[in-house]
Amino acid sequence: MDPACLKHSDLPGTSKLFSDFLYDFARVSKFYAHDPAQDGSYEAAAAQIQYPAERRAAMAAALAAQNPPSELLTRFAQPNTVAVVTGQQVGLFGGPAYTIYKALTAAKLAQNLTAGGISAVPIFWMATEDHDFAEVNHAWVFDGNGHTAKVGVEASAEWSRTQKPAGVFPLEQPPIEALRAALSGFPYTKDVIAAVEEAYQPGATLGSGFRALVLKLLAGVGVLLLDPLDPAIRAIGAPLMAQAVKAAPELKTALLERTAALTAAGYHAQVLVDAKTSLFFLLENGERKTLRLKDSECAALAERAAAVSPNALLRPVWQDFMLPTVAYVGGPGELAYFAQSSVLYEKLLGRMPVVLPRACFTLLDARCEKLLKRFGLKLTDVMVNRDRLRERIAKTLVPMTLVAEFEATAAETARGLDHLAASLQKFDPTLAAATAKSRTKVLYQIEKLRRKAERETLRRDAHASADAAYLGALLYPEGHLQERLHSILPFLAKYGLDLVDRLYEQVKPECPDHRITTL
Repeated sequence: MDPACLKHSDLPGTSKLFSDFLYDFARVSKFYAHDPAQDGSYEAAAAQIQYPAERRAAMAAALAAQNPPSELLTRFAQPNTVAVVTGQQVGLFGGPAYTIYKALTAAKLAQNLTAGGISAVPIFWMATEDHDFAEVNHAWVFDGNGHTAKVGVEASAEWSRTQKPAGVFPLEQPPIEALRAALSGFPYTKDVIAAVEEAYQPGATLGSGFRALVLKLLAGVGVLLLDPLDPAIRAIGAPLMAQAVKAAPELKTALLERTAALTAAGYHAQVLVDAKTSLFFLLENGERKTLRLKDSECAALAERAAAVSPNALLRPVWQDFMLPTVAYVGGPGELAYFAQSSVLYEKLLGRMPVVLPRACFTLLDARCEKLLKRFGLKLTDVMVNRDRLRERIAKTLVPMTLVAEFEATAAETARGLDHLAASLQKFDPTLAAATAKSRTKVLYQIEKLRRKAERETLRRDAHASADAAYLGALLYPEGHLQERLHSILPFLAKYGLDLVDRLYEQVKPECPDHRITTL
């Protein structure tokens, strides 16, 4: 694999806040505690961690109950070991590929820190509490011909009427046969299906299946997984949650002020915060319901803190009370969360970890690389809608002699009309003004005819039309970055389960750019 890099600011949909965080940190430094690119940031964050021995022992026991025995568990239990944390919703069959990229980044950073004298372990926070079932009930894959397919499960009408955490959704019949069919034609499909079948056994939930599959795929790298629905975990985090419930009015005020500061700086708040926003949910009777507190209720609810669940802005603070977090690895949206959450860190925890972007990949096969070269396209040229991509490819197929004819005709016509306009200006200025409008129309018709010739060329070239579809489906599927839609599973089916280990070698936490890797 020979990766190339592309700046995120060149990719569609990159927010101004994320771009400045990566490439002009001084603009956003007041919203974050540490610059991940600055020497000494990790040492400074580690020095601020105060993690009592009893909390470490309780967390070590909880992690041991959720993970197989490993050197990472042993190391976590030792004093002064810190955590590099990342996390994601528990998507079916692992969710989008970037789930794995997050874990690989955390593992590589923990390895680097340990080698540099800061003992660290990577921990993956499974967002099992989230109750947005529609975001996690499916996986997007593709087959050997590049055809995209969505494999998923549906909830019963009874389940749909509830607000149960998605992580506990029971998979009575995991759609493994649909996955097998969707991955047809790849040399390692049997290995992938075997791994999925082992993880998603009868009785599995979205959370337990996710954990088993991710542990399997990352066995060669090593990551600890944490499920916050575990009562033992909730007991560890209860003191922080009780503190947050009591301080709710003050926290809300701080968030409103931070939202105003972000807006004044020219950024948007990732999470909308207004006077009605709740920082809490209540886990009760198997459901997770939004909780809006009156000041008079805060003290009473603090006694039930283990049943309180945080919203997206409070969750990382709760997480980093329970863990000795030196760094958090996140995607663009999560890094924007931290610009808001930093005020909660200040008031509740008194410290904040380094936050840094996850590794980002677009994976190319040999056919894609060949087609990009053939059509003279860059990756960003493919990141458009299908019709626009077809137009770009069609433009490269028109014979050069015809291209020259169109260019010569347009140039000659423009010169002739300009000459006519100059003569009319002397004869009658009003006619000269009309000529300018006519000039635009005439040149437009020539350009329109050229585009028709391009489309006809593409229509005649069936292979080129298929190539355009293949490029779009693999590199910009359904109008999304590849890593944000496609599961890692079709890539593993095509290249083998050891692809995860090979990608791990390509991860460089110090490099914030998007990596283009040919497999």
